[in-house]
Amino acid sequence: MPQAIVRNLVIHYETVGEKGPWIALTPGSRRPYNELVELAKNIAAAGYRVLLHDRRNCGASEIGFDSSASEHEVWADDLYELALQLSAFPLVVGGSSAGARLAILFAIRHPNATRGLLLWRLTGGQEAVQHLAEEYYGQYIHLAREGGMPAVAQSEHFKALIQSHPANLDKLLQMSTDVFIEVMTHWRECFLASSNLPIVGATEEQLKSLQAPVCLIAGNDVIHTPITARKAAQLLPNCEIHENVVTLLPDDQLLKEWNRQEWKLAEPRLASIFTSFLNLHSIQ
Repeated sequence: MPQAIVRNLVIHYETVGEKGPWIALTPGSRRPYNELVELAKNIAAAGYRVLLHDRRNCGASEIGFDSSASEHEVWADDLYELALQLSAFPLVVGGSSAGARLAILFAIRHPNATRGLLLWRLTGGQEAVQHLAEEYYGQYIHLAREGGMPAVAQSEHFKALIQSHPANLDKLLQMSTDVFIEVMTHWRECFLASSNLPIVGATEEQLKSLQAPVCLIAGNDVIHTPITARKAAQLLPNCEIHENVVTLLPDDQLLKEWNRQEWKLAEPRLASIFTSFLNLHSIQ
């Protein structure tokens, strides 16, 4: 697996496809990129190069905590630096859930480097924000307060990061507990501030400012609601939305959790929709 030093951190990445326009895809939550390899292969077969990477604090990459911006803004700037090193501009950026937030923030922060957006399972709404703020940040703040960095290192997520990148253990244990809590608290506050925004991480004005073409596939669960996708599609100036890629459910009968198997089975259709969209916008 190739790696790069991105803003002083080791970032593991992979490219799928040997020629054609560059597309960067990122999964949701803090999951490693390997769940997107098959989708990347399907898209690359149409004549594209797909960049996959493990973000900081994800997969086999190095841990790193930066309170200068929200976690997703930090991730977006990391991707920009990685793409710069690979001469991958202009870049189509895409992702699912947290990966979609990264993609949108990449376009907001680096519009001249963005050629288009491929988004699925957008996150929005107070229920989603409250739930995910605890999952992503609150639980680790509690662990650090109760048991310091050794307790954080023993958590399921960070234990997996240490297993995939053993140097993460020493780095984590040498980190100040107070600094860790400070960064996690800042990231949590940034996340909670999205409660009344159309999607997590971006205002109406920011969405309206995006000029790159957008292909958006709606979710069907309470965290990734069709309503959130529709709101975003209405605000984005150049957006194509699809609501029936997975089971189309009434807004009051959404799944409590996303169905991973359903989305996995839908990947060939995602690839077809995305490549047709790219062809329509002459990104080939």
